[in-house]
Amino acid sequence: MSLNPVERQTTSQELQANFTRSGLSCAQVAVALQTTPERIKAVLALKVQRIEDPWILRNYLAQQLVQQGITPVPYHHLVGDAADYWFLNQARINRERL
Repeated sequence: MSLNPVERQTTSQELQANFTRSGLSCAQVAVALQTTPERIKAVLALKVQRIEDPWILRNYLAQQLVQQGITPVPYHHLVGDAADYWFLNQARINRERL
């Protein structure tokens, strides 16, 4: 599944909105996902090399928001369960690491 430029912008905005709602810093998210703050910023902007990266960040942010009692901003293109998409590497997503 590839996104056109408008869909990429929408998805990036949705990721950013949920990141902001979480109240977490890039450094905190980076530690949790075993990566760097720069990589978190790249994923937020959808500048990724692996198609699973936005899903990993989406899942992490959703988990954090739910734990805080905050309703996540809904996604228009990262919808449902990643396991429903045959082309995504489920093992990579399930590792919960970027």
